[in-house]
Amino acid sequence: MKPSAGYTNRPASDNPRDIEAWGLTEAARRLMLAAQTPENPEPLRQALSLNQRLWTIFQSSMAEPDCPLPKDLREKILVLSLIVDRQTFERLGDLDVTKLHSLIDINRNIAAGLSQRPTDATAAPPAPAPAGTAPRAPMMAPPAAGPGAQRPGMAPGVAAGGMGKFNISI
Repeated sequence: MKPSAGYTNRPASDNPRDIEAWGLTEAARRLMLAAQTPENPEPLRQALSLNQRLWTIFQSSMAEPDCPLPKDLREKILVLSLIVDRQTFERLGDLDVTKLHSLIDINRNIAAGLSQRPTDATAAPPAPAPAGTAPRAPMMAPPAAGPGAQRPGMAPGVAAGGMGKFNISI
């Protein structure tokens, strides 16, 4: 897969979870950048449009008959996508950068959940912290249970496994 032009932080992996997490993180990043220049509405319009396209991909993936996720999880993701739709259209209408937090938080929380990986029992333990320093906690908590389990920091009803089989090109 050829990396998209202009994206230096695109994941090297072709793993759908990595690509989905990257897409959500990139959309959140653009929303945050747009919020820094409220006097210029064009970056906000572009960021909101990007976020809308991304969530439309998720919506269509959840509606596919061969979607590998359980029906109840697909329904919860569809409900979340409707919330994102409503918030996005409201922000496109008022261009109020002070009301972007919910969209940014949703994207970041889902991306964090998608970025988590099961712990590998055969992996080497982390190196001990240097003397005189406190040990650092991992950036993300390990999965709560087996595949498909709800994880800390994820929106209710969203679980491991990626949202579907598709390619995000933003």
